[in-house]
Amino acid sequence: MSEEQKNRDLGMRREITRRDFLNGVAVGASAGLLAGSLSPEHLLAAAILDGDAAEISPDDYPPAKTGMRGNHDGSFPVAHGMRDGASPDAFGEPADTGEGYDLIVVGGGISGLTAAYRFRKRAGGQAKILILDNHDDFGGHAKRNEFQVNGRLLLSYGGTQSIESPGEYSAEAKALLRELGIDTQKFYGAYDQKLYAKLGTAAFFDKETFGEDRLVTGMNTTPWLDFLAKAPLSDTARKDIARVYTERVDYLRGLSRTGKIAKLRKISYAEYLTNHCLVAPEALPFFQTFTHDLFCVGIEAVPAYLCYEAGDDYGSFAYPGFEGLGFPPREREEPYIFHFPDGNASIARLLVRSLIPGSIPGATMEDVVTAKADYSQLDRAESPVRLRLNSTVINVQHGGAKDTAKDVHVSYVRGGKPYKAKGSYCVLACYNVMIPYICPELPAEQKEALSYLVKAPLLYTHVSLRNWSSFAKLGVHHIVAPASYHTYTALDFPVSLGKYDFPNQPDQPAVLFMLRTPCKPGLPVRDQNRAGRIELLETPFSKFERNIRDQLARMLGGTGFDPAKDISAITVNRWAHGYAYTPFGLDTPDWKEGEQPWVRGRQRFGRIAIANSDAGARAYTDSAIDEAFRAVGELFTLRG
Repeated sequence: MSEEQKNRDLGMRREITRRDFLNGVAVGASAGLLAGSLSPEHLLAAAILDGDAAEISPDDYPPAKTGMRGNHDGSFPVAHGMRDGASPDAFGEPADTGEGYDLIVVGGGISGLTAAYRFRKRAGGQAKILILDNHDDFGGHAKRNEFQVNGRLLLSYGGTQSIESPGEYSAEAKALLRELGIDTQKFYGAYDQKLYAKLGTAAFFDKETFGEDRLVTGMNTTPWLDFLAKAPLSDTARKDIARVYTERVDYLRGLSRTGKIAKLRKISYAEYLTNHCLVAPEALPFFQTFTHDLFCVGIEAVPAYLCYEAGDDYGSFAYPGFEGLGFPPREREEPYIFHFPDGNASIARLLVRSLIPGSIPGATMEDVVTAKADYSQLDRAESPVRLRLNSTVINVQHGGAKDTAKDVHVSYVRGGKPYKAKGSYCVLACYNVMIPYICPELPAEQKEALSYLVKAPLLYTHVSLRNWSSFAKLGVHHIVAPASYHTYTALDFPVSLGKYDFPNQPDQPAVLFMLRTPCKPGLPVRDQNRAGRIELLETPFSKFERNIRDQLARMLGGTGFDPAKDISAITVNRWAHGYAYTPFGLDTPDWKEGEQPWVRGRQRFGRIAIANSDAGARAYTDSAIDEAFRAVGELFTLRG
């Protein structure tokens, strides 16, 4: 079969769009600059062009866009120009908007929106606030993906999935949820915990790694030897995998409990499996990507103890080998069910509804789910709070000496043109690694600390299907694919809330979630993250699409699945800067308390405070909220 015919069979009939072209141009220019062949001014010229392309019309509705989302094309070239050495002056003199605000927030994610919410609550309802964000939608990683299939609305999350363990939230974060009208107890009724109860897990073994394509069902529901007997693995690999899953052996015999924990913290899970559980190296590919979801790197880079903890939380089947160590079982107090149909995008939408009345109709956590946001209301002159999208900040500095200045000047690029506004105070709730480039007056030591916080890249792909009968025929609701392009594929969370009904019948349309976390095994974790980010930014949507269609065809082909007919739409949420830096790797320094780079980096600088989950070194929504509260609290301490 020719490549052209195969592409047609997969449904690859659309032409390459300008979105794909720009994706290649922006990254190529950046790579050229790093090689010394392009000047910062040349890169900025391309960035301005791309910025014009990113401008949206009032009729556009970002949540309903498909194709490349997340860090979409047009959202990053200006920032990359700053990173690669361009100065704000390269854009020309910014036009003075004449606007003055009590607070300017850089970053429209949950942390930035919370900072605006908290500041207004403390300063009063008439406080003037401007929120700037470089994307065409608000919410940061808490983005909303909408699909229309056969006249039915389907919702999914573009990034942040769920309210994880709300019972463990801080008092401030709990109070914010209550004030927004979120009652987490309602999810016990909204989340259908029985729908997938009879559907299990399958594993897909690809021919490139395991010699042949084979989908094997019954993972975790049939005896391991029976399940593995169908897998294209050697007898040694089958026996070793089954052995570590089923036997209760103390592989660290002779060590105390404290000694075992210390040992597991110092070795990778791969080393634990091979050197202590005596698993043959040929069995490791089966486990290699199990850690990708939580850590964005493979088992050779994740400490074994963290795998033990993750296994307790998310199902011990994922990480075998710990059952015989004598550790007491840890009960998970709250199930993983606190999920809006669009993930935590609903939290962002509730914040925007509160900040800008009229932007999103309704008044409850239920009606926000199906409410359509009016983006024309976000940036109105008469509104005390304004949310300005497609605006990349390029300079933040005090209007004078830090200790005596009365305001902060903020310059940004929108539609290829520079502008500036003034605020009495500023909260930087953006990616912390960008702050040294846009806030040059920070001390060198603080810039160095902020630069350490390299974020982990990841790909959240959503595919709308005309039905999910293929999964029903297989009797599974998710598939692990240890070596495939996307390593995890699952039917979306079964949540019905308000007027939104989850498609609970196999003949109904549905959304499929697929995960990829690009990395380069063998490198230090932060270098793996950098390499993965380059891969994501260099990959055009057409390649993502072909890999998606090809993998689904190979995994589900035995059920009659036809990617050309059964796929309705594809949204690729590309997060080149995804999870906040978290100190977990084997190469992580042992910092003293208070000397961690995220702690040193987040220190208030005059009238400028720093938020975002980066500042808490935790990629969770409550961290984003807590850091916003801290940052605003620091500004009010300054105000007296």
